[in-house]
Amino acid sequence: MRYSSPFMEPGLFGDIALLMGTESLTKEKDLEVIQKYLDTKDSRYFSVLYRRYSGKVYGKCIFLLKDEHLAKDAAQEIFLKIFLNLGKFGAQSKFSTWVYSITYNFCIDLLRRKKKMANIFSDEIERLTGLEEEVSDEALLTMEVNHLREVLENIPIGDKVILLMKYQDGLQIKEIAAVLNKTDSAIKMKIKRAKHKAQLVYKKLYPEI
Repeated sequence: MRYSSPFMEPGLFGDIALLMGTESLTKEKDLEVIQKYLDTKDSRYFSVLYRRYSGKVYGKCIFLLKDEHLAKDAAQEIFLKIFLNLGKFGAQSKFSTWVYSITYNFCIDLLRRKKKMANIFSDEIERLTGLEEEVSDEALLTMEVNHLREVLENIPIGDKVILLMKYQDGLQIKEIAAVLNKTDSAIKMKIKRAKHKAQLVYKKLYPEI
């Protein structure tokens, strides 16, 4: 499902996104655009980054938060954080990874407060029968889109986030570990558990397949 960006409305970034004269920048790499913005403080450069990522950020917010108004406000706050902290981006990772890290952390904090959950990504070892059997990546990637979406809706939020990071955003183990402040080995185990849960839910929802 495609989500329309709410940022095209009048507002803090709505005006920036409507600025003209950025067409020639659309093919430049993120790092080049960022450097030009930092050198000139010309808001047109930030509008390029905004247009590249606003839809993706909003899509993640609404998929995780399940509330259009909450997702809209969250996405606005996330882009404000990106705007204010752009000078701190050290280019040690891809800009998209940095953006998604801010997005996930912001949404996770909201969910923790909303659900009053101390730790969505608990390190407690869960008892899952058959966990020793590795669920292949293909088992998830070959699911029909609607089936996969339904599966993700029926697993814990922490597992959903882990799978989105790994398979939708293409983050490496070390990148996910940095976002969640976990060790690489802990992330590998969480991915394994999340895949296993997803497989169990899939078999329960679609036993005839």
